[in-house]
Amino acid sequence: MQNDSRDAIELSLDNKLAGILAPVSALRGQFDLGVGDTAALIECIEWAAKQSLGLVQILPVQETGSDHSPYNTLSSMAYDPTTITTHPKWLPDLKTSDYDAIIAKYDVPNLSRSAVHYDKVKALKRELLEAALKNLRRRDGDRSRVVAFVEFETAEKDWLEPYAFFRALIVWNKTEVVSEWPPAHRMPSLAAAWAESLPQPERRAFRKLTRFYSYVQWIAHEQWRAVRVACDKFGVALIGDIPVGVSIYSADVWSQKEIFDLTRSSGAPPEKVFKSDLFTEKWGQNWGFPLYNWQQMSHDNFAWWRRRLNSACSVFHFLRVDHALGFFRIYCFPWRPEENARFTDLTPEQAMVLTGGRLPGFAEQDDSTEENRERNRIQGDMILRVFLEETGAHRLVAEDLGEVALYVRPTLATLDIPGFKIPQWERDWDGRLVHGSNYPRTSLATFATHDHPTIRQMWEVWFSQSESAETGSAATHAMNEMMEFCGRSDISCPRSYDSEVHAAFIKGLFATNSWLAVHQITDLFGLRERFNTPGATGFENWTTRIEAPISEWNTTYASPLACLPEALQSSGRWHNSSREG
Repeated sequence: MQNDSRDAIELSLDNKLAGILAPVSALRGQFDLGVGDTAALIECIEWAAKQSLGLVQILPVQETGSDHSPYNTLSSMAYDPTTITTHPKWLPDLKTSDYDAIIAKYDVPNLSRSAVHYDKVKALKRELLEAALKNLRRRDGDRSRVVAFVEFETAEKDWLEPYAFFRALIVWNKTEVVSEWPPAHRMPSLAAAWAESLPQPERRAFRKLTRFYSYVQWIAHEQWRAVRVACDKFGVALIGDIPVGVSIYSADVWSQKEIFDLTRSSGAPPEKVFKSDLFTEKWGQNWGFPLYNWQQMSHDNFAWWRRRLNSACSVFHFLRVDHALGFFRIYCFPWRPEENARFTDLTPEQAMVLTGGRLPGFAEQDDSTEENRERNRIQGDMILRVFLEETGAHRLVAEDLGEVALYVRPTLATLDIPGFKIPQWERDWDGRLVHGSNYPRTSLATFATHDHPTIRQMWEVWFSQSESAETGSAATHAMNEMMEFCGRSDISCPRSYDSEVHAAFIKGLFATNSWLAVHQITDLFGLRERFNTPGATGFENWTTRIEAPISEWNTTYASPLACLPEALQSSGRWHNSSREG
């Protein structure tokens, strides 16, 4: 365990914490250029400290591909360039004159007001970062920064060198889809030989590209370390997110194919909760990530995972392990997501004709026999113990939502890893909601993740259904049992979503016995906006931003925030350890 010496915040199960989940991309900060960045996150952290909140949780911040999903990453290590604050106050190599000239070419006011327009934002930030690197290269530049850059390249060479080369190939080929590249580019050894054989001008241009991507990561790492310093200053713990997979078109797969299983595509089985489209309802979610070759990974003692976790621990106090169920056994498809449409209307028998007899199912084996269940349990236990060796105790949070095998939560309990508690889904054997006081201390309670409707949306659906003779009884019952869970049985339902219902939800979650209680920022503000709809594609997904900038949260959302101080104090989650000054 290597991160204890870096922890300036004392974290203990005896100290219950309350927090918010806020995607970085959704934040509007002082230097806003159309997407949230490291400076905006620090504003959010300071705001949380002033509200006496002790936690801020974010979504993954590794570099994304063309679908912009934070869970479909081009690298397990590289930060997304969009998270970089590209203002001269934060980017020492960038001249104010260059900054002003470049942003003048973009409609920044409109970018800042709207949802995220990734193509425009990425183009703008790329220009700013290119200008900064050009200035660093000047002979009269700050030599100490040049030395620091070179030291970073040396220290991070193992992952940075293949990543930067890979990113340069994406630009060279004008696509991230590796299967569309020339054969000589698809393998690192062949690609290296190709680069060396280029005519001098082209070779120089390609090397310039790779150096640019190394520089971007140096700046990103500097700024994310500054985020950690700010967290420690304000006494707010930061929860990062480790996606279950990486893109099949990632630098990791390109450079280390042997540790992945490229013949299958990971996902999740059909669930009642997610019915965004016919395919998802029938077959489940096909995420498209390759599976891991765990046997191959074991040959170097899981070095890929250890490097990834250790790097994350230098920034985050907690790591949310995405889809922890998949480390025991993972649902997978014998076809890629782009082929989903072919299978939507097929029967299993018809699908098997196209796949050579294979159907979606759990790997390495399902839970149909006691022997299979035990093998799956042992695998998950082994992998999570490797994770704990790198993070230390009480630093992992397992996202254990979905079709949970019976051995998963007992294993997490044995390892002392908090799992998730979604109150509306936690039920006793007789179907009643489990009271929050009965939640295990080693758990994280929340009403919604980035994949779910907000509590206001959920409530308003029930209220609408309560007016129907067909659905009224069930909807009213759902509303009543949620108010009972929140300790407000006196609130008579059906009832529209108002300030009293809102306050009940805020206080009810914090009243649970869970160590960590996290409200999605949209739930804290009583909003309807949703960050993601599983299975959906298009511009709207992952582009939602909080309408008000952080500096205006206290005034814009004064009414929904009015209940927060009492909810924190009455639940014993009042966090008064801000370290300003």
